[in-house]
Amino acid sequence: MDGRVEENGGGDVSEWKKVAELRAVAEAQDPAAKEEDDIALRRFLRARDHNISKATAMLLQYLSWKRSTKPHGFISDDQVRGEIAKNRDHMQGFDRLGRPLVYLYAARHYPVRRDFEELKLYVSYVLDKICTRLPVGQEKFAAVIDLGGWGYSNCDIRGYLMGLDIMQSYYPERLGQVFLIHVPYMFMAAWKVVYPFIDEKTRKKFVFVADRDLDATLKDAIDESQLLEEYGGKLKLQGYDNSPLSMASK
Repeated sequence: MDGRVEENGGGDVSEWKKVAELRAVAEAQDPAAKEEDDIALRRFLRARDHNISKATAMLLQYLSWKRSTKPHGFISDDQVRGEIAKNRDHMQGFDRLGRPLVYLYAARHYPVRRDFEELKLYVSYVLDKICTRLPVGQEKFAAVIDLGGWGYSNCDIRGYLMGLDIMQSYYPERLGQVFLIHVPYMFMAAWKVVYPFIDEKTRKKFVFVADRDLDATLKDAIDESQLLEEYGGKLKLQGYDNSPLSMASK
């Protein structure tokens, strides 16, 4: 399979020339780069500010990770069935920019009850599922992280850093925006530990929403028809048995 695509989806001529240069350099070192399309290579290029050397290193690291983590090309439901059953994530609706939404309920995560290796696979599993919902022409997703009820028993610094590393290293330029809502004061201690590990450009995508601004902020970013009822919208939350993740596990 040849990953080359027509020069569409935005970007100027000089950028596409750099994509071609990145492809030539990467394919010379790892033939598996041929399987990645030009749009994907462009994301790696943009993630490294169009520096060919840095983008090549990042892409080669990704290809190596992909071979070891997804030798069959995907992560199976059985590999992460324990994480799926925790019903921590819901994928429903789109924001006003057409980005698919994922809602994460942080208080449903307990590090003492998780298998770290399975959690690593689950992070990639969820990101892959989100990416399958991307409309044509859209490369990014948005997230709402609900921290209501979050306490020290839910705090998982190691897990947070791992998730960030996977997203930033292997899914570059996929994250559009994250709204952190119902944030308890104690969470800020964990955030101070995690913050230095977030890429500078990615930091700007995290938005802390005060409870008094929650309704206005979410409705400004998400049409009521696409916003869950619990946040003032008209979209009914799918039960666990009908959610995209649980359906995948059947």
